[in-house]
Amino acid sequence: MNKKLFGNASVTFLLILMVLLLYSQFLNRSEVQEDATLPKDLHPLVLEKKETLVKTAADSGISIIVTDGFRSFQEQDFLYQKGRTTDGQIVTHAKAGDSYHNFGLAIDFALLDKQGKALWDTAYDGNGNGKSDWMEVVAIAKELGFQWGGDWEHFKDYPHFEMRFGLTIDDLQRGKRPPQNSLTASQN
Repeated sequence: MNKKLFGNASVTFLLILMVLLLYSQFLNRSEVQEDATLPKDLHPLVLEKKETLVKTAADSGISIIVTDGFRSFQEQDFLYQKGRTTDGQIVTHAKAGDSYHNFGLAIDFALLDKQGKALWDTAYDGNGNGKSDWMEVVAIAKELGFQWGGDWEHFKDYPHFEMRFGLTIDDLQRGKRPPQNSLTASQN
């Protein structure tokens, strides 16, 4: 009986040890950079996917413009003040450091009409196929790995796309950064 109990305890101990080792490796993933400096531009994969989005939309007869990409903390605070302490409508609920734009992981877009004027009209059908150009762009962006602000439960941000790479804003504020190599970057 003691041998059987000892054998089961050994197996249990080894299983727990293996789980702890795997968990430790997960927490110390080498592809996530820690204590990294703030970026000064879009992440390379976000930049690549942005360019693909513009081209793929154009191939579908939809002209778009990326109206915003990387945003400094100062720019973010300026936008945050709109509708609060400065004139205009509220355009963001994110203070400096609370936006994926501040870490080079988000873009905003608008449609362009036939005269090249920017539109934020979600019903516009400039390519004449009977579908909303806006929603066609959203579908393309999602296929490229972007998350869409229009899917958010609370403040809907229809022009907004982001790639989180499995990182939360808290992670990014603590200095974690996605890998720069687009081949190893997770698009969660």
